[in-house]
Amino acid sequence: MGLARLNGLFAAYKPTGLKWLHLRDTVEQQLLKGLNAAEPSVPEQRVRFLLGPMEGNEEELALTATSVPTLTKHRLVCGPAFTSLKIGVGHRLDIQSSGVLVLGVGRGRRLLTDMYDAHLTKDYTVRGLLGKATDDFHEDGRLVEKTTYDHVTREKLDRILAVIQGSHQKALVMYSNLDLQSQEAYEMATRGVIRPMNKSPMLITGIRCLHFAPPEFLLEVQCMHETQQQLRKLVHEIGLELKTTAVCSQVRRTRDGFFTLDDALLRTHWDLHSIQDAIQAAAPRVAAELEKNLKPRLGTQELSSPSPSWNSEVLSSAMGAGSCAGH
Repeated sequence: MGLARLNGLFAAYKPTGLKWLHLRDTVEQQLLKGLNAAEPSVPEQRVRFLLGPMEGNEEELALTATSVPTLTKHRLVCGPAFTSLKIGVGHRLDIQSSGVLVLGVGRGRRLLTDMYDAHLTKDYTVRGLLGKATDDFHEDGRLVEKTTYDHVTREKLDRILAVIQGSHQKALVMYSNLDLQSQEAYEMATRGVIRPMNKSPMLITGIRCLHFAPPEFLLEVQCMHETQQQLRKLVHEIGLELKTTAVCSQVRRTRDGFFTLDDALLRTHWDLHSIQDAIQAAAPRVAAELEKNLKPRLGTQELSSPSPSWNSEVLSSAMGAGSCAGH
């Protein structure tokens, strides 16, 4: 049955200018359209005695046992078989952002909660524009200041990004409630799976410049617990550190946990069969990744003794290697 293959997670590509709620409603309408368009099941038959002419003597009437279909459950009698679906939305994107948006259908909505509890990182490409500032940090906002940027170089930008990444990695360890001298912290750092225990401010696990051609620059950001507005503000703050100003012209999510752009369905594929196939294709990976990331931590009572073979500097270097492996 088509509905049975709709329990799980899939990713859709949200374009700029489209609200996430509108995307969700559109997906629901397309799924309902596909489900209701399926061939109806063969109606049950029942025996009725119909009055008709006798065979060989049309002037005489007689009751004849006849098998007729039962129409009480026909769609023209009781309406569409499916009128609503339970669809949940994962980490949301605001109207000015684009990229990977994860949705859960049916029992898949519970997996969205598991994704949230796993505190998985997300990847963004963030495009900035030097030389001006606006009231909302976005290129289309009200202009409040214009500045020069001739003194800005790629080297200066890279240094600032390195400082930002280092400060956020220290915050990540703090919010993870790990003992820096424990074996647990070292092993988690080498695997790149250090995560905050609970909700925290935005944490950046990696940031680098992909393209620099003043006034434009393009950043790749790996982070968690972020909002797209915080990423726009980050561009503004980078501009201030460069002794100029900057606004954000684009925020695009390229990965949400274990879903990437390659998994995201375009609008032309928001139909029943494409979504069913996407859910079935992602199911084994979803189960494996959630099991790995939600696996309970090792007992701290066995790891409480500090080891002299590593310290916070070693942990920081291990985090750097682990974060690269995890992208």
